[in-house]
Amino acid sequence: MKILITGITGFAGSHLAEYALNQQDVEVFGTVRVRSKLDNIEHLLDKINLVECNLLDPFAVRKVIETVRPDRIFHLAAQSFVPTSWGAPEETLQNNILSELNIFEAVRSCNNPVKIQIACSSEEYGMVYPEETPIKEKNPLRPLSPYGVSKVAQDLLGYQYQASYGLHIVRTRAFNHTGPRRGEMFVTSNFCKQVAEIEKGLRKPVIKVGNLEAKRDFTDVRDTVRGYWLALEYGVPGEVYNIASGIAIKIKELLDMILALSNQKITVEVDESRLRPSDVPILLGDYSKFNKQTGWKPEISLKKTITDLLNYWRDRVC
Repeated sequence: MKILITGITGFAGSHLAEYALNQQDVEVFGTVRVRSKLDNIEHLLDKINLVECNLLDPFAVRKVIETVRPDRIFHLAAQSFVPTSWGAPEETLQNNILSELNIFEAVRSCNNPVKIQIACSSEEYGMVYPEETPIKEKNPLRPLSPYGVSKVAQDLLGYQYQASYGLHIVRTRAFNHTGPRRGEMFVTSNFCKQVAEIEKGLRKPVIKVGNLEAKRDFTDVRDTVRGYWLALEYGVPGEVYNIASGIAIKIKELLDMILALSNQKITVEVDESRLRPSDVPILLGDYSKFNKQTGWKPEISLKKTITDLLNYWRDRVC
C-alpha cells in the first residue's frame, strides 16, 4: 500500500510516518518544498520517499498524484499556528484552502481511487459555551481566528467533494495534540523549552506566558496519528470525527505540571505579546462517535506526554 503524507516534515506528519512504517506492507511518500527543514524526519530518510511539490501549484500536485498513485492520502500540510494567522490571514487562508482544493482536483482528474484523510481542527468550534461541552461533532462552528476559518473551509470542502463527486474523504477534528518534536511556538513546547533553557543556565529563572485561564483538551500526538490511520481504516466517507482526550485542563495547570518536573525555582510572568486578540475559552472534546466507529481511545497519559516533551528539549538546548 502506498500512502502519501502532505506535511511529512512537520510535527504530526513525522509521527504519522513513523506509525505507518510500523504497519505491514506500507510504502511511505511525503511532499516537501525546496525550503523544507528535514530535522523531524532525519531518522527516517532511508525509509521514506520524498517528493518535491508546492501544494499551491495545481500542476505540480497533479504530477505527484499521477506519479505516486497513492492508495491513501493524509493531508496534514497547513499553516497551523493560530497566532500567525492573525498577522498573515491571507497566507493562512490561501495555503490551507487552495492546497486541499488542488489535491481534490488532482485526484478527480487522475481518476485515482484513493482514500483521503483531512486533518481538520477543534479551532473550528471557536466560541463554545459551557453548556455545549463536551463538544460533539454537531456543535455549531464559530471560529475565532483566521486559522479557524481556514480549517472550517477545509472541513466543508472535504464534505462537499465527497457529496458532489463521491471521493472517499474522511474528516478528523483533532483537539490540541502535543509531544516530542512539537514546534517551539506552541504553548506546551514553548514552556518545556524555556524550562530546559533555565535548567542549562541559558536564561533567567523566569518563564514567559500568555493566557493561562484558557482550558484545552490535550492528546498525545502518537495517539492522534493512530487516530488518523484508523479514520481511513474504518471511518465512513463524508463523516467527521473528533479526536480528543475528553479531559480539559487550564493552561495554568499544564504549566504547573511542567514546572513540577524541574528542580529549578521558576517565576512566572505574563508577556502581553503572547495574548491573542480573541481566545477560545474552552475546548473539550467528545470522541465517543470516533470510538464507536473505530475503537480508538487515548492511551498515553498527559504526564508521560509532557515528560517526553521536556526531555526532548533537554536533549536539544545547549
